[in-house]
Amino acid sequence: MESVIDIEDLGLTFARDGQRNEVLRGLDLAVPRGAFIAIVGSSGVGKSTLLRVLIGLATASSGSVRITPRPGQRQPLALVFQDSRLLPWRTVIDNVAFGLEGGGLSRTERRHKAGAALEIVGLAHLAERWPHQLSGGQRQRVSLARALAVEPEVLLMDEPFSALDAITREGLQDELVRIWQLTGKTVLFVTHDIEEATYLADRVVVLAGSPGRVVADTIVDAPRPRRRSQSQVPDLVAGIRQHIVGETLVDGTGI
Repeated sequence: MESVIDIEDLGLTFARDGQRNEVLRGLDLAVPRGAFIAIVGSSGVGKSTLLRVLIGLATASSGSVRITPRPGQRQPLALVFQDSRLLPWRTVIDNVAFGLEGGGLSRTERRHKAGAALEIVGLAHLAERWPHQLSGGQRQRVSLARALAVEPEVLLMDEPFSALDAITREGLQDELVRIWQLTGKTVLFVTHDIEEATYLADRVVVLAGSPGRVVADTIVDAPRPRRRSQSQVPDLVAGIRQHIVGETLVDGTGI
């Protein structure tokens, strides 16, 4: 299957307080077009840093990243953060339209695209509300709509549900799977929650060690629609956790 992202021998090192800190080393990863891949690992292993490199917020020290968008793709990547980062002085629809500004579209065109994205996440009826009038789950759905509005090929998601309560989180997991199947986007989803990763993704990539590197790449072959109690999932979770714990003990780092 054709890859939309190819990462080869990626390394990232930065200086802090006069000391050299190597975050990532020798990282290789191919992301097929349309795939749903989760990246898991212990805190500080470089999961979020990898997304920042892909979106251009951090610069790799070595290796290469090749992104192959479809012909005519205006913006191949969009990033959804852990918190919604909505602008409190803008309505919901104007927050969603924010990423379209400066692209040559009229205000009417921007609002039309923003409205279509809100339809996808099921919040069109809240278009004229203000961020403070929304629940935490609704704010994250607006954040997802803002990413979808720019029509990216790849959604990069950095622990987007980690601050939510369990019921809201499970509901948004199901919503994300629905949106992924509806839109055909490629999703690269960072999480520290192995159960979440195996429920959502078709592949789970484990980063571990110091510096971080890929130590396992596991296919999740549980059929969709999935149930959280499916027999395959606990075994997958246990195997992935062992990869993380084993590498952590070898490197002497904390989970």
